[in-house]
Amino acid sequence: MHRFRPMFVLALALACALIACANPLPQGPPHSAAQPPSEAAARTGAVADVAAELRRMPGGSVRTGTARTGTARNERSGPTATQPAQLVRGSVNRTSVNMSATYDAALDLDFGTRAVTVDTTISATNTSGAPVDRLELNTIAARLGDIRLGTVTVNGRTVTPTIHDQTVLVPLGGILPQGRTVAVRVAYRATLRNTLTNSDWLFTRTNGIVNLYRWIPWVSRDVPFGRDNHGDPFVTAVSPRVIVRITTDRPLVLATTGDRVSANGLTQTFEARNVRDFTVTAAPDFRTGSRIVGNTTVRVWYRPGFPATAAVEEAARAVGRMNALVGTYPYKTYKVVQSAGGYGMESPGLIWIPTGIASERISYLVHHETAHQWFYGIVGADQAYEPFTDEAAADFLARYTLQAKRASRCSTARLDLSIYRYSAGCYYETIYIQGGNFLDDLRTRMGSTAFWKGMRAWVTANRFRIATTRSLLDTLDAHTPLDLVPRYERRFPRLY
Repeated sequence: MHRFRPMFVLALALACALIACANPLPQGPPHSAAQPPSEAAARTGAVADVAAELRRMPGGSVRTGTARTGTARNERSGPTATQPAQLVRGSVNRTSVNMSATYDAALDLDFGTRAVTVDTTISATNTSGAPVDRLELNTIAARLGDIRLGTVTVNGRTVTPTIHDQTVLVPLGGILPQGRTVAVRVAYRATLRNTLTNSDWLFTRTNGIVNLYRWIPWVSRDVPFGRDNHGDPFVTAVSPRVIVRITTDRPLVLATTGDRVSANGLTQTFEARNVRDFTVTAAPDFRTGSRIVGNTTVRVWYRPGFPATAAVEEAARAVGRMNALVGTYPYKTYKVVQSAGGYGMESPGLIWIPTGIASERISYLVHHETAHQWFYGIVGADQAYEPFTDEAAADFLARYTLQAKRASRCSTARLDLSIYRYSAGCYYETIYIQGGNFLDDLRTRMGSTAFWKGMRAWVTANRFRIATTRSLLDTLDAHTPLDLVPRYERRFPRLY
């Protein structure tokens, strides 16, 4: 046996240590998906381990996967083999909705069979302020579409996700520190419903129209879908850019959150910026019409028999009025789309008005959904656990512009509960009506000038962010010499 000299051994050891640090994470079995505790679940020791690992780790390299699922698959932009490794070893049992994520999605839509195939690549940068080790992706296909997951990868490496309720939990196989980026690919197949019952209207082909809501797996939290009312069980952050390619089995007219940037045969490509979701509506016989309001084009998609003229006129009127009260509408186009049915629904830059709506309901419903362009589109909220910030603000703005205030038909109740705590009979009457009346009462006490100045300040401060009920109420309190907190305490005991 030959023997090495001590100095040579030391040099060899140092060289091996440097090589080990430069390599990306090993390609062993991925971590299993963790249970979904809150964002505050990171442990001090784990964070310290991450910091130590980062001090030791120079940049490595990763490769992204190239597998195809669905006929609409095209080349995408995203992390390349020359980019540094973004994950470090370990786990922190933490996720966050506060990620800056872009989405590049391919959708195959078979109008005849109701089959959908989705393949999405997410480039997610951790902007939450602490490390994470999994993403929780919301898609109602998990609840309504009989989802069948296909390929799921992280930086090109196959991982094993789990589905919980309406959430796909994707283990990253390591820790994503603050400021680092990861590429996650999720492919699935699903089937649209063919009814409007319960929540089916969100993911259906009915009455000659396809409704696709929350179909892109979107960075979120693990939020329960089931509830006793029509509350929105969602919380999503704004994406700076979404690209969607849609291939259909036949010629269809598509109305989406994005604007069309190209078309080639049965494939159409759409792009959206600064949006919290991406809605698709499709029909073979959609017609369109439009109106101009300032710098905004208000466009309507409709089938024969829909009150399109009334809908587009009410939308134009609402945008004009609300611009003056809470700031300028942020998108070039505002889309009013006839949906398959169900309820009205908002999406950034687009609203659904359901098939069969009574003519006397159009004005209110269009104004309410338009108000969501500010209170949801611009200023996001935890719609599941703080519906006041979302629905009370929107309904107040709608009824104020219409001068349609009315009393609640339910007894006075708290305004700080989640959607899961209100009954079907009193959710609307409490959150929408009582919540809106509470804000109108603050306006009366503060004076309209101070009140609307406060509302505009809150919208500006939280533009394309997720805000809280407390931040709204505190902003209004800061814009008046009156002490509003005693009024808050009675209706928001969880917060004051």
